[in-house]
Amino acid sequence: MSTVTASRTQSPAPAAAPARARLDWRLRFGALSLIWGFSFLLIKVGTDGYAPFQVTLGRLVFGSAVLAAAMAVKRQRLPRGARLWGHMAVAAFFLNALPFSLFAYAELTIPSTLAGICNATSPLWGMALSLVALSEDRPTRVRVAGLGLGFLGVLTVLGAWQGFHGLDARGTAMALLASLSYPVGWIYVRRKLAGTGNSHLSMTGAQLMLATLQLAVVTPLFAGFPTHVSVVPLLAIAALGALGTGLAVLLQYGLVAEVGPTTAQMVTYFIPVIATAAGVAILGETLRWTTPVGAIVVLAGAALTQVRRRGA
Repeated sequence: MSTVTASRTQSPAPAAAPARARLDWRLRFGALSLIWGFSFLLIKVGTDGYAPFQVTLGRLVFGSAVLAAAMAVKRQRLPRGARLWGHMAVAAFFLNALPFSLFAYAELTIPSTLAGICNATSPLWGMALSLVALSEDRPTRVRVAGLGLGFLGVLTVLGAWQGFHGLDARGTAMALLASLSYPVGWIYVRRKLAGTGNSHLSMTGAQLMLATLQLAVVTPLFAGFPTHVSVVPLLAIAALGALGTGLAVLLQYGLVAEVGPTTAQMVTYFIPVIATAAGVAILGETLRWTTPVGAIVVLAGAALTQVRRRGA
C-alpha cells in the first residue's frame, strides 16, 4: 500500500475543482482509505489458501488487468525506451514486488492489525532516508522530533520493554522492511523517473506489469503452482489486486491531481485504524493496549515528519 509521499515531484499540479465536485473527492478519499485498510485483511485471508508468492502474483495480475483496462479506455500507450523500462523495473521491485511479497510472508505469523500499523511507518522511513538521499530535503526540529516520536511509537506497539513478548520477530521485521521499501522506491522514482513526459497511468501500468513479470519468474521457483483451488482465498486475492492495487492506484493519482499531494497523503493515517478495526472485528484478532497506543504515537510522529517550512 504505497503512500503518496513522493508524489509531489511526479504528479500534475492540482486542478481547481468545481464546488459540486467537493463531495466527490471526499468520497473517493474515504473509499481509498477503506480499500487500503482492508488490504491487510485480504492478504491474511489469501495466505490461508495460497503461498505468499502466489498471493502476490495473483494480486499483481488482477491489479495489472485493471490498469490495462484503464489504459485501453483512455487510449494510452506504454512508455518507450529501454533505459526508461530499466528504471521502471527497479521501481516496480521496490514499490510493488518486494513490499507486497514481504507483507504476504509477514502475515503468515503476525496479525493483520500489526501489519497495517507497520505500514504506517513508511513516512518515518521516508523522512530518515530523504535526509541522506535528497539534499534538497532539509530537516527541521519539528520533523526530527516527529521521527523520534514515531519510532518511539513503533517500540510501544512492539512492547519493547517486555522483550517483544508474544510477537514473531521475523514476521514483524518483514512488515517493517516492506514499509521501508516504499520510500526507497519513491526516492528512486524522484531521481530517475521524474519528468519523463509520460502519463502517470501509462507509467504505473508499465510498473505493475513489470512487477507481475518479476513475480511470474520467482513464484514457480520458490512456491510452485497451487495444487487445489481455495475459493474464498482466491476471491480475497482478486479483491486485493483489482481493488487494493488497481483501483486504489487510479483513486490515488486522481486525488493528488485534484486536491494535491498533501491532502491526498492524509490517507496514510487512516489505513492502520481501518486495518486494526477490520482485523479485530472480522478476523477476531486480539488487541493489546500497546497496539492502539503505539499506533497513535506512530501516526503523530509521521504527521510531524510531513510538516514543511512555510513557503517550502
